[in-house]
Amino acid sequence: MLHIAICDDEKDFVAHLTDLLKRYAAETGEEIKVTAFYDGIGLTEHYDTTIDLIFLDIQMKLVDGLTAAGRIRQLDETVGIIFLTSLSRYGLEGYRYQAENYIIKPLKYIRLKTELDRWRKKHEKTDDPALTVSNDTGTYRVQLKSLRYVETFQRNLLLHTGPESIICYRSMKEMERALSGAGFARCHTSYLVNLAYIKRINKLEITLITGEALPVSQPRRKKFTELLTEYWGDLL
Repeated sequence: MLHIAICDDEKDFVAHLTDLLKRYAAETGEEIKVTAFYDGIGLTEHYDTTIDLIFLDIQMKLVDGLTAAGRIRQLDETVGIIFLTSLSRYGLEGYRYQAENYIIKPLKYIRLKTELDRWRKKHEKTDDPALTVSNDTGTYRVQLKSLRYVETFQRNLLLHTGPESIICYRSMKEMERALSGAGFARCHTSYLVNLAYIKRINKLEITLITGEALPVSQPRRKKFTELLTEYWGDLL
């Protein structure tokens, strides 16, 4: 099922786009769930990480689409965003938020079909596994390829991903099970590291390609080195 959100403060347009999506679903056989929001606040404050694609109007009152997109990217790195605008000059700004594209209103079915066909084809070919975590500030979907390492932090976990760190209310054992088979390994009681980010290992310390240094505990060194050697061997 494809979960699509529409965020636009023009209710008539939301109804129009919903009808076009129903037509697309009928023609393609794709099951589509549509969730409507009429302002950026509703979308971001009640964000649902099951959303696959968002049609987001740039020019809205209260919270505009670009501001909403910035918040969404903090919550979800993978969701697709297609901006809606009446002026082409606004659409170009949307690419700062890794937008799929932008559509100039009014929207006709042929343009919608073209965009959805392109988006579905692109995402059928890519496999970007992600991890969903929650804390007091919201629910986040983190791409595993961007997750460098996990560390214990005040009885919780801290996920180091992209330019920010996200607190997670799970135990390290739970996180280790969740990331089993995904290229992560425990190098220390307090650290779980993405093997793809390791640049070198030297005695009881590893250096990541980002320049960050993490400890390797003596009891875990042998097993960790074996896992890293096996991982590197697959890449040689």
